[in-house]
Amino acid sequence: MTDATPDRIFQLATGFMAAKHLFIASEVGVFTALADGPAPLDAMVTATGIARPRLRILADAMVSVGLLERDGDIYRNGPVAAAFLGGRGPADLRPFLRFWNHVSYPLWMGLEETVRTGRAQHGAALPEEQERIYLQGVEALMAGPAAALAAGYEFGQHRRLLDLGGGVGAWTRAILRAHEHLDATLVDLPEGADLARQRLNSDPAARRADVVGANFFVDDIPAGHDVVLIANVIHLYSPGHNQDLLRRLRSRVPDGARLLLADWWTDPSHTDPALSALIAGEFLLFSGEGDVYSEDEGREWLRHTGWRPLERRPLTGAVSVLIAEAAV
Repeated sequence: MTDATPDRIFQLATGFMAAKHLFIASEVGVFTALADGPAPLDAMVTATGIARPRLRILADAMVSVGLLERDGDIYRNGPVAAAFLGGRGPADLRPFLRFWNHVSYPLWMGLEETVRTGRAQHGAALPEEQERIYLQGVEALMAGPAAALAAGYEFGQHRRLLDLGGGVGAWTRAILRAHEHLDATLVDLPEGADLARQRLNSDPAARRADVVGANFFVDDIPAGHDVVLIANVIHLYSPGHNQDLLRRLRSRVPDGARLLLADWWTDPSHTDPALSALIAGEFLLFSGEGDVYSEDEGREWLRHTGWRPLERRPLTGAVSVLIAEAAV
């Protein structure tokens, strides 16, 4: 006999229901409607435009998972929702939920095919609107790690930053705001580079960054930088492609240049942090070869491509940075 129950299976198997309730609650404005304080359901109906019976289902689902609190007919944002989903807190994760709802969630319907065949689910490129949602979602998710890197790494020893695969410039903006002496170059594919220019030009501190639309596996990597950031990129590629990138990059920087690899680095078993182990499926879906990698694997690649690994530092959540130096 065993004391085991299927409760854990049911909890995991219904996770998609909780996720979809969350995405739609954010999308229709449930958390925004409560940003200024508690409100009755009828006031939330007016704010969202959603019929009362359907809105109650969403709101009560969010109560059940701890994001909303309820007292009779009065609802309020819980502490986590107030901080990250109402638009009034220190960070706004609503663009991230929009990305997972509109881009990521549909892709996960194809996970079995990708696992069986190795084929990516989004094709050569995302449609323009999905690309915008994707980049803005990743920007929201990476805002915390970017701020932690800007505050915690000694950028005072550097003069020019190269941000490879910089997306819409979230990491570059955070670093340039905190370090007025730095200039920067951001490289991303042309569609991402266009959005990066718009974002960086809207921020006076970030106007010190040049933006280059290029494929860093094919086109020349800009030279003249003494610190290089590769953030949220390594997990999209196979070990072979990552080593090709590191090798190409080493040929474009001087001896002693620093390399900052910010990613979802794991322990040797690839199971800790748990979020990294789960999100590996996301990276596989996007490229057909993506994965999460351990610190030990990253260090081995660095040693084989002309870099000297130095240390790993935590940032926020499951994201950390592996620091290396261009070997002589």
